[in-house]
Amino acid sequence: MTSKPTPPDGLVIVDKPSGFTSHDVVAKMRGIAKTRRVGHAGTLDPMATGVLVLGVEKATKLLGHLALTEKEYLGTVRLGQTTVTDDAEGEITSSTDASKVTREAVDAAVAKLTGDIMQVPSKVSAIKINGVRSYKRAREGEEFDIPARPVTVSSFRVYDVRDAVAEDGTPVLDLVVSVVCSSGTYIRALARDLGADLGVGGHLTALRRTRVGPYRLDGARTLDQLQQELAIMPIAQAAAAAFPRWDVDARRARLLTNGVRLEMPDEYAGRGPVAVFDPEGRFLALVEAHRGKAKSLAVFG
Repeated sequence: MTSKPTPPDGLVIVDKPSGFTSHDVVAKMRGIAKTRRVGHAGTLDPMATGVLVLGVEKATKLLGHLALTEKEYLGTVRLGQTTVTDDAEGEITSSTDASKVTREAVDAAVAKLTGDIMQVPSKVSAIKINGVRSYKRAREGEEFDIPARPVTVSSFRVYDVRDAVAEDGTPVLDLVVSVVCSSGTYIRALARDLGADLGVGGHLTALRRTRVGPYRLDGARTLDQLQQELAIMPIAQAAAAAFPRWDVDARRARLLTNGVRLEMPDEYAGRGPVAVFDPEGRFLALVEAHRGKAKSLAVFG
């Protein structure tokens, strides 16, 4: 009896459709790739579209490290209305005329939300509070607080300010924004806090993730395209794109794959995960400098 061919190890960069959870996309990819070994590097809200990085087979071991990289978004923030979820999926809880808010006030409020800030995630986020997902507590009507967390918003830009009228007749402002931020930053929390600072409330009405670390939208495929042709970025290429590269000779490669902790060059100290390659260009492991030696995070060779 012939065994089923195993899909190659690597990453799939998906352009997630709106209305799908990240788990929905993983489930779909399991069917397309014909393997259970599929995972994702960081969730994307159901309303949002854009870059979702999936790992197939051995590449699932990379995902936890990729999840920590910088992300980039394009979105629309509506000033003048707040919602239960801080985005357009939730019920509107207040409406305030935002037509008098000036561009100068918007820019000043955006500046306060740029750089290293403390952010309180949305109550309907997937953050765990005492072991229970925040959105589950919120759904059950529980009263609770989420502690603020440090995040970095390296860029927050407003490209356009549009006058609009909400369905209930309230004059609102729609801001077209781009955000570059650290992992764990909630864009809908930025929308909520921007509106709160301006005194009119705010929520996110559209969001598209355009980059996760080095992986961009121009390299992403829709689920329909992947159904036609499964485009998997080989694991070595994926690792070389995302992490600093350390090429070792054959002797060191052998020692590393046998579990020996190699001395690491000083240049890699404090740089986080480093991808190790042998002389043939094979990706051997993801390591981190620890007291001058290579501590293995995941072995592939």
